[in-house]
Amino acid sequence: ENALKSARFEMDAIVYRTAMSPGIREQHDQFPVIANPSGDMVVGQFGSFIPAFLRGFTKPIEDGDVIMMCDPYACDGAVSHLNDWLVLCPIYHEGTHVGWASMFGHMTDVGGMVACSMPNNATEIFQEGLSIPPVKLYSKGVLNESLEELILHNVRKPDWNRCDLKAIVASIELAKIRVKELCGRFGAKTYLRTLDLMLLRNKNAMHEIIKTQVSEEKLYFEDYVCDDGQGNGPFKVACTLQKVVQPNGEHHAIFDFAETDPQAPSSINFYLNVELFKMFCGAYMVMVFDPQIVFNDGFYPLLDVKIPEGSLLKPRRPAALSCRTHMLGRVFDILGGLLGQRAPEFMCAAGFSDSPHLMYWGDDDGSGERFQYYGIVFGGIPGRPFGDGPDGHSLWPAFTNVPCEFMERYFPVRIEACETIADSGGAGSFRGGNGIRLIYRFLADGKINIHDDKWWTSPWGVNGGRAAQRSRKLMYRNVDPDKLTSDTMELVPSKVDSFPVKKGDVFHYITWGGGGWGQAFKRDAGLVQRDVRRGLVSAEGAQKNYGVVLTGPTFEIDDAATTAARAELQSKAVEGELFDFGWKKNIRATEADLASLRALCKEETGFAPPQPVARR
Repeated sequence: ENALKSARFEMDAIVYRTAMSPGIREQHDQFPVIANPSGDMVVGQFGSFIPAFLRGFTKPIEDGDVIMMCDPYACDGAVSHLNDWLVLCPIYHEGTHVGWASMFGHMTDVGGMVACSMPNNATEIFQEGLSIPPVKLYSKGVLNESLEELILHNVRKPDWNRCDLKAIVASIELAKIRVKELCGRFGAKTYLRTLDLMLLRNKNAMHEIIKTQVSEEKLYFEDYVCDDGQGNGPFKVACTLQKVVQPNGEHHAIFDFAETDPQAPSSINFYLNVELFKMFCGAYMVMVFDPQIVFNDGFYPLLDVKIPEGSLLKPRRPAALSCRTHMLGRVFDILGGLLGQRAPEFMCAAGFSDSPHLMYWGDDDGSGERFQYYGIVFGGIPGRPFGDGPDGHSLWPAFTNVPCEFMERYFPVRIEACETIADSGGAGSFRGGNGIRLIYRFLADGKINIHDDKWWTSPWGVNGGRAAQRSRKLMYRNVDPDKLTSDTMELVPSKVDSFPVKKGDVFHYITWGGGGWGQAFKRDAGLVQRDVRRGLVSAEGAQKNYGVVLTGPTFEIDDAATTAARAELQSKAVEGELFDFGWKKNIRATEADLASLRALCKEETGFAPPQPVARR
C-alpha cells in the first residue's frame, strides 16, 4: 500500500519537473491514478477515469499501448472539458493484465475560438477546441508521430502541449515500472489480492458511515450558479439524498438530481461523470467522518447516482462545456449542504463555490513574441467544525498558486499586490477564509478572459455562521506608474471573453470569501483580536460581527464594551439557524426570493440582473 502511494507521488513529481505550462508545472492541475484490472482506482486523487473509458472503447488493447483522449462525450464525462488531456495505459506482468496507470492534465490551449480554449460564449463544443476521441498515441510502444503532429498543429502553444503530454506519458510509464516491481517482488496473485483487500476495506468502512450517518428520510438541497456570462441566470443545481437498504442488507446512498435545471445554451454545462461524483462524495464523507480511511474506489457500489439527461449536469452533445468549473464547485457545496443536515456538527460552510480563472494573451510581449497565460486564482475556504477556513486557498489539496516571480519572469505583467481582504470571509465561531485581491499591472496590450462566479449570490454560512462577501472585478485605465487606481474605472463581468487591456492598465481581481461556521459572538475574543492585528478582520468588523470592541493602536480589548456588544448580538441571534444564504431564508428558493435577488442586483453589484433562460 505504501509503495503504491509512493508511486503515485512519483508520478506527480515527474510531471511537475518536466511540464512547461504554468497550469501544470506551477499549479499542479493534473491528476494521477493507479488502478486494478477493472479500472477501479487503488491510489490517486480524482477518482478513476478508466471505467468510463472502458464502456466506450471496444478495440483491442495490448501491452505497450498508450491511449489518449479529451472528448467528454466519448468517455461519459471522465474528463469534463477539452483542455483536459487524459492518457492511460494497461499494465502487464509476465503476460498477465495487472492494472492500469492514468493521468490527465490541463493544457493551456487546445485551439478553438479564444486563446486558452475556454470561451464563455461558446454554444457548442466544436467552438472550444480540438476534440480527441480515444485513440492510440502509442501502439505496442511505438509513437504515432503523425497523430501527435496533427494534434499539436491545432493548438496555439504546441511547445507547451508537446512537453506537457510527454511529461504525462512519462508519469504513467513510471507507474508501470513500479507496479511491475511489486509484482516481481510479491507475485502477481498476491499483488492483485492486496488490491482487492484495499478496495474491500474501503467499502466496509464507507458502509458503516452510510449506515450510521445517512438518513432514510429524503433530504433536499439546492444552490445556484449566478449566470452564464450571456445574460442568463441564475441556474439551479438541486439534489436529494436518501438511504435505501438493499435486499442483501447493504445500505446504499441514493443521490438524485431530478430537479436540476435543463442544460444551458452556453458553456456552463458540466457533464458530471458518475464515478467522479462518487469520488466527490467519498472524499467529503471520509474527511468529515473518518479521515483515517485510505481513499480509493472500493465504496462506489454503495452509491447510486441519478442525473437526468439534458440537464446542466448531463447535457446532450454537442452542448458547450468549457465554463463547467462553476457547476463543479457548486456540486461540492451541494454535498456539504446535503450531508450536513443530519449531522450539522460535522458540516462545513460553502467555500469551493467556484474555480476562478484569469487568462491574459496578446500578439506582442514587448519583444515581438506572442504570449498566453492561464492560471487559477483562489477564494476563501469555508469555516469548518474544527477550525477557520484558510485564506485565499484551493480546496484541491495538491493545487498551489502560480508564484508572482514566475508570472513576472515569463509574461508582460507585474503583480502589484496579492493580499487577503479583511472581513470577506463569513463571520463565525470559526471564521470563513478571506478572499484575496490580486492586482495586475499589464505591461503589454492584449486581452483577458475571466471565469468566476459568486458575484451575485454569496457563499453561505452554517450553524449561525454568516454568509461571505461576493467577488468583484475592477479595471482602472490610464494609471500612473506609482499608483494602483485612477479616475477611470470599469466594472468587469465575472465571465467575459477577449476583454481588451492596454499597457499600463491595472486590474483588481477580487475573489469571494468562505462562509462562516457557528455563531460569531462565541468566538474567543483573543482570536478576534489576533485576526485584527493580522489584518484578517477590521476593527469595525470585529465590533459589528463578533461583538469585540478594540481600542488604541494596538487593538486592546475593552472587556466591558465587549460584554455588552456580545450580549446584544446574542439577543438577536436565531437559535437553531442552520444556513445563512444571504438572499433567501429557506433551502428551497421561492419565486419571491428570486424576484428580490434580481431587484437588488443593480444596486448591490453594478450589473443588470441576469434573466431566466427562455425555454420552449
